[in-house]
Amino acid sequence: MSALLTVRGLVKRYGALLVTDAVDLDLSTGEVHAVIGPNGAGKTTLINQIHGEVRSDAGRIVLGGVDVTAWPVHARAHAGLGRSYQITSVLHEFSVLENVLLAVQAVRGHNFRFWRPVTRTPSLVEAADRFLDLAGLLDVRGRTAGQLSYGQQRQLELAMTLAIEPRVLLLDEPMAGLGPAETQQMTALLLELRSHYAMLLVEHDMHAVFSLADRLTVLVYGKVVCCGSPAEVRASSVVREAYLGDEEIPA
Repeated sequence: MSALLTVRGLVKRYGALLVTDAVDLDLSTGEVHAVIGPNGAGKTTLINQIHGEVRSDAGRIVLGGVDVTAWPVHARAHAGLGRSYQITSVLHEFSVLENVLLAVQAVRGHNFRFWRPVTRTPSLVEAADRFLDLAGLLDVRGRTAGQLSYGQQRQLELAMTLAIEPRVLLLDEPMAGLGPAETQQMTALLLELRSHYAMLLVEHDMHAVFSLADRLTVLVYGKVVCCGSPAEVRASSVVREAYLGDEEIPA
């Protein structure tokens, strides 16, 4: 399976601190590739480099055969990189539908019309409803986002990310702040979506990671110490040593 996203030799330094150290990884459509490692390993920095929020000091990022290393965030988004964050960024006073409509408008270049509510534009509403349905929120589309549970707000943020029509989903701790039941629901949702997208997942919940991931890259102090299947990572003594006293690798 040819890679949709290819990262080669990615480096980020802050003074003498080497945060990512010549990181390589590949990601294909239909694949969930998880990046794990102890706190401070450089996982979120790596996501930020790929998304364009942090400029790399060395290395290349290739999306769909095109080198996007020097591209700004908005250009990468238009090329198919979608990003979710550790902290939700939904508009609490807007309805669930209106939150997704904003994302639909942004990607389609649709102008606001002062005397015509966007909720009366059938083509936009139809598109927004499709993404709400994918995220499992169609039945709460009329509620304000602030009325949703935290888990539902995470789903709403995912629906907004899907609305920019990405090819690659960069998921930075989608389970953060979720309880056990909400984590199971989010895991099930991502499993349903996986066939349509390439997913790069940074996540601390190891049970969710090993339920979702086809491949795992393990970072320690910014360097890849292991990359392989879940079974290979579980069996790695290097990985167990890296997580000793920090994270539990599920059996």
